[in-house]
This record gives sequence, structure tokens and C-alpha cells, in this order.
Amino acid sequence: MSFFLQVFWILSVVCIILYFITRAALPTVSDANFAFFQRSYLTVYLLAMAGDWLQGPHVYVLYDSYGMTPHQIEILFVAGFGSSMMIGTIVGSFADRYGRRANCILYGILYSLACVTKHFANFWVLMLGRVLGGMATSILYSAFESWLIYEHHKRGFESDLLGNIFSHAVLGNSLVAIVAGLLAQKVADVFGFVAPFDVSILLLCIMVVMIIFTWTENYGDKSSSFRHSFSSAFQAIRNDHKILCLGIIQSLFEGSMYVFVLEWTPALTPSMPEEEQANKDGISQEGHRGTIPHGHIFAAFMVAIMIGSSLFKLLSKYTSVESFMRTVLFVSSIALATPIFFAGNQLIVFAGFLVFETCVGIFWPSLSTMRGKYVPEETRATTMNLFRIPLNLIVIFILLQSLPMKIIFQCCTFFLLAASFVQHWLYTYISQGASHSPQVFHL
Repeated sequence: MSFFLQVFWILSVVCIILYFITRAALPTVSDANFAFFQRSYLTVYLLAMAGDWLQGPHVYVLYDSYGMTPHQIEILFVAGFGSSMMIGTIVGSFADRYGRRANCILYGILYSLACVTKHFANFWVLMLGRVLGGMATSILYSAFESWLIYEHHKRGFESDLLGNIFSHAVLGNSLVAIVAGLLAQKVADVFGFVAPFDVSILLLCIMVVMIIFTWTENYGDKSSSFRHSFSSAFQAIRNDHKILCLGIIQSLFEGSMYVFVLEWTPALTPSMPEEEQANKDGISQEGHRGTIPHGHIFAAFMVAIMIGSSLFKLLSKYTSVESFMRTVLFVSSIALATPIFFAGNQLIVFAGFLVFETCVGIFWPSLSTMRGKYVPEETRATTMNLFRIPLNLIVIFILLQSLPMKIIFQCCTFFLLAASFVQHWLYTYISQGASHSPQVFHL
């Protein structure tokens, strides 16, 4: 058993213990209609996430196996983030006008087409796949949640039960990611690096069929123009310090996280003679394809995220989200500094990455909680998508510079320290009694 797989099982035990400690935080649901609605949404949502997670572990190594240079791989990732940046700014309004259910179906179609392009060792075909994938990702981060919230209220369920669905979604998403990582490693070992993308197509097709037959369509303001939606969202950001701070924190943290997604493979790959890394068929001495077991490492990262989501529940019992997120963001910056100070030390770097992923698990529900408090419902989707512009610009700027890995992690560390500072400012601002009084911030 490889070292990475041993760490995965140890973290799994810790995760299970924390789950049983914190599961009492979720309310018991006796409404049969709500239970059916919850299952209907979570089944589709988790299939959508499984289709996404299956692609994560081997996308970098697949490009590398096609002979792409590190800079070409960075350009491919830039194409994905660039399309997400451009499409993400309008996808929320598009879903409101033309239907959230239709948008979710479009997600499955676009992402399936993106997976098909992975069969071609051609730079431009792969770039087309990244563009399609970026468009699909923009839909994933807005249309599914928008459909759920609207449908939940339309059916008359209690507002507090919405948190129940989100809690189960976080847990289920992490479990799906772990299974996806292990499955991706297995099929990649047997059939090659492109095989996980074929499994993803199958799951996305099943998801589309389920949406067609189990979901009803809903809309936002069909008469509202794109210009009006953007204007309202921009005014909300401009007139409230809290929303601006949340947007800056989201952009800095998620920007660093997406850069990490690209860089963790080279950061953990040991430097050794090629003949010692793998045999002529690309199989290592431990039996996995490639120099490191990407699927096992990915699964360990996902368990760390689950641990973080459980820690969020524990931290929330003792202090406010605004307070403990200061420490979480600071710790995340230290965690991503490990490749800077311990380059080549696989054990320490991997430990740092696990700490960072734990911080990611705390970050997601924390940011959602703060957005629920401070971002107006009528502009929430568009506001969230507007902040994807600086987020993607951060990633694109770093990747286009073709920087050494050490410099890239220095940038991420700086961004996370800046996010920690902004979070401290937000906490101080709210502590001074501004949490219920809108303030004007002049840009």
C-alpha cells in the first residue's frame, strides 16, 4: 500500500469520528414531501459533481502524456478560466430569463463534449475542450443553486430546511469526490489517463435524463435585462462594505485555490531519473500509472475537505464565522508556503497541502453563511458571478507569466495573507455595529 493511500485511510477514520461528533447539528426532517424533494435534488447535484470530480485528478497528467509542455498546459488552463470569466458574468441572468432547469441540462451537454475532446492529442482541440469546460463550470456554480432555492420556497418548505440540504450537499459532494478519485485512479491504471473522462460522460448523460424527467422549470425575472441585473449588482457592491469585502476574499482565496489545482501535481512529483519513476508502460513500482498516484492523492484531499466541513460546525458553536475565518485564512497561507521553504520534501509539502484542503472545507460553508447574511437575495447570483471576474483574472495572470513554481506559490501565499487581512477588517467593521446598517463605499 502506497504512503498516499495510507494517509487517505487515516484521514478517513478521523473524518468518520468528526462526522458522528457533529451530525447532531442537523435538524431531523419528518416531512415526506421535503425528503423526496431533497433526494431528487441531491441525486442530480451529486451526479453533476461526480462528472466534474472524475476529471480533476488526471487532467494535468493527461496533457503531459500527450507531450504538451508545462507552458502549453498553463495556456490550456487559461483558456478554461478565461471562458469561465466571460461566460460567468452573464450566466446568472441567462438562467433567470431562459430557465434554470434548461441551464442545468446545458451543463451536462457542454461538459460531455469537453470530455470527448480529451481523446485528441491536439493542442487546439484540447483548448476547445477547456473552453467548453469553463462554460459548463460557470453554469454549475450558479444554475443548480438558483433552481434549488426558488423551488424550495415555491413548494412552501421551511426556510431553515434549506440549510439541511446544503449540509447534506457538502457531505455528499465530498464523499462523491473521494469515490471519484479512487475510481479515476482505478480506471486510469487499467485503461489509461483518458478513461476517467469517459466515465464522466456516462454520469453526465444519466444526470441530464434525470433532470428531464424529475425537475420542473423555474425562472427568475424574465423581463429584467442583462444591463439592469449587472447595474443592480454593482450598486450593491458599491454601497456596502461587507459585500465588497466578501467579494475580495472570495476572489483571493478561490484564485489561489484554482492555481493550486494546477500546481499540486508538479509540486508533489519527485525529482528522479526517468527510468526509476515508471516502467516503459508508465506503471510505477507501486502498481499505479504515472510517477505519483493522482487518484489516491485527490481522494486524500477530498477527505481533508470533509474534515474541514466538520470543523466548521464545531467552530460555529463557539465563535462567529467572521471571527474564526481570520485564522483559517492565515493558516491556509502558511500551508501553501510549504513548497517555498521545503521544495522537494514530498512529505512536508503533502502535509501542507492537506492542511490547505482542510481550510478549503471550512471556507466553503463559511463563505456561503456570510453571503447569506450580507448579499441581497435579488442580486445574489449576479453579484456572485461578478466576483468571478477578478478571481479568473488572478489565475490567468499567474499562468500567463510562465513563472517558476516557487514564485507561483509565493503569489498564492501573498493572496491568502491579503484575504486574511480583509477578513480581519470585515470582522472589525461588523464588531463596531455596522452589520445592520448599509454603508456607502465610493469607488
